Amino acid sequence: MSNSTPFSYFHFGAYLNVGKLQYFYFTITSLLYFVIVFVNTSLIVIICMNRSLHEPMYMFLCSLFVNELYGSTGLFPFLLIQILSDVHTVSAPLCFLQIFCVHTYGSIEFSNLAVMSYDRYLAICSPLHYKTQMTSNNTAVLITVVWVYSLGKFLIALSLNLRLTLCGNILNSLYCQNYPVVKLACSDTKVNNIYGVFDIFLSIIIPLFPVLFSYMRILKVCFSGSKEARQKSVSTCTPQLVSFLNFSFGCCFEIFQSRFDTTSLPSALRIFMSLYFLMMQPILNPIMYGIQMSKIRNVYKHVICSNISCRCSKA
Repeated sequence: MSNSTPFSYFHFGAYLNVGKLQYFYFTITSLLYFVIVFVNTSLIVIICMNRSLHEPMYMFLCSLFVNELYGSTGLFPFLLIQILSDVHTVSAPLCFLQIFCVHTYGSIEFSNLAVMSYDRYLAICSPLHYKTQMTSNNTAVLITVVWVYSLGKFLIALSLNLRLTLCGNILNSLYCQNYPVVKLACSDTKVNNIYGVFDIFLSIIIPLFPVLFSYMRILKVCFSGSKEARQKSVSTCTPQLVSFLNFSFGCCFEIFQSRFDTTSLPSALRIFMSLYFLMMQPILNPIMYGIQMSKIRNVYKHVICSNISCRCSKA
């Protein structure tokens, strides 16, 4: 029978000794976190404060931006502390809290993008029935289901992990992840592994079906419709499709580096693969949607111009 100890903390073995460069990395990471918080919060405020943007598509975008803040907050404050620390450890409760935040963030992101693709399918393929089907109540219900579904199903995985008997506390990663913790167990992990596969199916495969269905139907309409209809469809769907593909790549990187031995890869590449999942999406989404969506862009310009004219009149 394996010796086991109830560990009160975890140690991270993936951090490099960068010496005085730690202050440089701390500054860069702080600026990155500030940009993410600023752009996502700005777009949330703009959507909430302008009634012209109180449409289903923008409400789903608001939910997406809230999730970007949620996922980033689950990583960046922790990462900043670890960069400045000489001893890379975290208490067990905080580690499991981070696991919950990181994994529910991923599930919410996929589910939200799936709902957004269905919204675009209705708007483009069934425009006459769009307003009757995508009402404000239905929109609120869909957003609630996305969050409750994602948070609820991972609570089961987390409760299974908390029951494991661990025979080590060294995680070969930059932050707390679910599968590396399971690999430390010396008790039976059969149930955890089975539910882990089931959770991936619920988080990734199920949202993939409405995405594929919606964009196949949208492409069909694009090729059979007029040039103007094609341009409108492409302009509204491109950001969502790019966002979905980008996040899918990020998830593949995260799954690959957490489940396979990547010690033969350069350390910079391993760090990039580990953090891409949580860093790129919160930056890409607000910038891409802010630039691509003309309605958001116009409201943003109006807000800036109004503030500038107000200050000039006071001066």
